[in-house]
Amino acid sequence: MPGGNPGIPEAESGNNIWSRRDLLSLAAWGAILTCFAAAGLAILRMLFPRVLFEPPTSFKAGYPVEYAVGDVSEKWMKSQRVWVVRTPSTIYALLGICTHLGCTPRWLGPENKFKCPCHGSGYTKDGVNFEGPTPRPLERVKIALGDDGQLVVDKAFRYRYELGQWDDPTAYVKFTGA
Repeated sequence: MPGGNPGIPEAESGNNIWSRRDLLSLAAWGAILTCFAAAGLAILRMLFPRVLFEPPTSFKAGYPVEYAVGDVSEKWMKSQRVWVVRTPSTIYALLGICTHLGCTPRWLGPENKFKCPCHGSGYTKDGVNFEGPTPRPLERVKIALGDDGQLVVDKAFRYRYELGQWDDPTAYVKFTGA
């Protein structure tokens, strides 16, 4: 036997160096326990799904009498990116996203038009494009009267002029009251 006393086992000789078999066994058990830990973490992760919590697409925009005839209301522009426009016979909501590159146009009351600050696109009060590089009119969004008499605007439903969707009954609210 190389080194040490002949006939005396290594453990009894005071030499406590781990054998190769012990190290491989320890490594194998470590790998098995690591796999179990990873599987346990994966199962725990499945209990908490990845969900993107987005704000609701619909909101109550108040009562129709709150909107003056002929005016463009910017009340919901900051929080919802929507203008509410009232004509003598209808109320409709325009989405405040330029159809050119997605910028936010501004309402210029004295000029009676929407103007995009990015590339100069211009829209009439009803949202039809008339100047600049914009390829199409602004989009309208769904608007309806709720059970409580308030206007309910839903940005999930969009209506495009060039597809004839502005004539859809849910793209505006007929209004003849004061």
